[in-house]
Amino acid sequence: MSASTQAPLSHINTTPTQGRFISFEGTEGVGKTTAIEQLCARLQVRGIDYLRTREPGGSPFAERLRDILLDPATDINDDTELLLMFAARCDHMQQVILPALQRGTWVICDRFTDSTVAYQGFGRAHGDAAVRCKIDMLIEQFVEQLPELTLWLDLPVLEGMARANKRSTADRFEQQATEFFTRVHKGFSTLADEQPERIQRINASGTADEVGARIWQTVKEKLDI
Repeated sequence: MSASTQAPLSHINTTPTQGRFISFEGTEGVGKTTAIEQLCARLQVRGIDYLRTREPGGSPFAERLRDILLDPATDINDDTELLLMFAARCDHMQQVILPALQRGTWVICDRFTDSTVAYQGFGRAHGDAAVRCKIDMLIEQFVEQLPELTLWLDLPVLEGMARANKRSTADRFEQQATEFFTRVHKGFSTLADEQPERIQRINASGTADEVGARIWQTVKEKLDI
C-alpha cells in the first residue's frame, strides 16, 4: 500500500497484531485502582504486554491539565472543564494510547470518554440532550479509537462515597454532593444500556478478589483469551 493510500492510524481496526484497549469506569470509591492492579497482574502472568494509564492524564501535558482539573481551588465553568478534558484526552491519545496499540501493547485505562459523558454530561448538565450532542461531537472529532471493552464497576452511590470519604484528601470532583454522583451513576447506566456490547456492568460489591474474578471472567469471554 502506498503512502498516499495508507489508512490513517485513527481508522485501524483492532487485529491480533494490534493491542487491545480496555477502560475502567465508575463513580467514586468503586475500587477501580485495585481492580486494575489485579487485571494487570493476570495479564503479566500470561505474558501479555500492557500499558496502564489514566484520564485525565496519562501523558506529561495531560497530567498538568489533570492537576488543574482536580485541584479544589480551580474555579472554571462547565464548558471550560469539558474542553480541558478533551484537550488532555487528545494529547493522551496521540502521545500514549495510539502508539501503544499500534506496537501491539494492551492499554488498560482508568477512565475514558464514558466518564466525560457521565460526569460532564449527566453530573454537570443533568443529561441535557444539547450537551450530550456537544460531547458526542468532541468524541468524534478528537477520539480516534474507543475502547474495545469497557468495564463499568457498578456500586450504589452512597456506598462508593463512603469508601471515597475515607481518603485523606478529596479532589475537586470528590467534593461534589450526593445528587451529582447520583446523576453520574445514571449516566453510566444510560451508556451501558445504549452500548451493551462494549460496556459490561461489573457488580463492584464484595471483596476485591470477588470483583477481580468477575472482571477476569468478563475479559476472557469478551476478548477470547
